Amino acid sequence: MKTAIIGYGKMGREIEQILLERGHEVALIIDVENRSELDAEHLAGIDVALEFTTPTTAYDNLRTCIEHRVPVVSGTTGWTERLEELKQYCTEQHSALFYASNYCLGVNLLFMLNRQLAAQIERLQAKYGVEIEEVHHTQKKDSPSGTAITLAEGILEHLSSKKQWVNFAPIFDVNAIEEKRPVTEEDLVIRSVREGMTPGIHTVSYESEDDRLVLQHTIKNRRTLAMGAVIAAEFLCGKEGVYSMKDLMK
Repeated sequence: MKTAIIGYGKMGREIEQILLERGHEVALIIDVENRSELDAEHLAGIDVALEFTTPTTAYDNLRTCIEHRVPVVSGTTGWTERLEELKQYCTEQHSALFYASNYCLGVNLLFMLNRQLAAQIERLQAKYGVEIEEVHHTQKKDSPSGTAITLAEGILEHLSSKKQWVNFAPIFDVNAIEEKRPVTEEDLVIRSVREGMTPGIHTVSYESEDDRLVLQHTIKNRRTLAMGAVIAAEFLCGKEGVYSMKDLMK
């Protein structure tokens, strides 16, 4: 498999190492210094691209790959208000896109359990409040994390008592969304914490007057994310259409 890596930060370097370990070729690396080389000439012959950049550049990067019919895997978060638009463009171009907010197998199992638990709480009409906390390293660009948003969406889909999520984050995080209005019972609170070099901890807590129920996942290192992204690239290679971790896990 002849690959391109778009975004050569810590995640991009982990992906490169795993690609080489698994016998793939890294034919193109795009980063800030050579962004102009993400074009038809340099993408020619690429079987699949892996894009892990920033919220401000992800859409254009992915659109360029799709335009030139290069299957692309992306895990960049913080831009997904335009994801549906990009999916439509991908279909029109007969290209291929694989998007996930988190490529870790354990996290995707957490997504599944989170939806099932919310549905059971709703069915039983149990009197539980629910809150999400996500803890990441101080270099993380977006707040809340894409994983936390996916967890929130799973809860909102099944729990009628919650209507929307709101984010609370440390003041020192310039990318944080500071919620100004008072929180209501219909709000699902996501608390974002940025500290040290924590790769990622996501916690969903249900609490009643009598007990507390917690789902939690901790990522030990970035390699698990990079491995999932490479496996997704292997899955996507040669395909058309729009895919997610649900498709891969099937």
